[in-house]
Amino acid sequence: MKRITAIAIVALAFLVTAGSALAQGHAVKATVPFDFAVGDSRLPAGTYTISSADAGTSTALVIRSDAGNTTILAVASANGKQSKTGKLVFDKYGDQYFMREILSPNAEMNLQLPLSKAEKRIEQQEAILQDSNKEQVFVAFNEVR
Repeated sequence: MKRITAIAIVALAFLVTAGSALAQGHAVKATVPFDFAVGDSRLPAGTYTISSADAGTSTALVIRSDAGNTTILAVASANGKQSKTGKLVFDKYGDQYFMREILSPNAEMNLQLPLSKAEKRIEQQEAILQDSNKEQVFVAFNEVR
């Protein structure tokens, strides 16, 4: 229940500040060549626009497909990393991809997404089997103005 309330508050904060965030250039566009997960949502391969708005201690993300058939809301936090190029970072386990980070030359878009339940479960299974096949995959993006 607390998680639902927190998501609702972040969503409201995003809706209030979405226009100014996009006007400030807090959006990126990337073509992801594989199906992937963000939180508990599965997204098909395609081109996505990711926009952000600061909501206090966390950042609200809207991930929208250019095909117009998928829009999700996610919560991320600043990760303090620096990047000279824009890229999305995915954790890969077998044939499953999980979005983990957004790294951008724009410091306000250097964000980390929390581990989903599915990704935590995979990590636990691999720890039990002592067989980690985790990889990181990078997808370049362009900033949207």
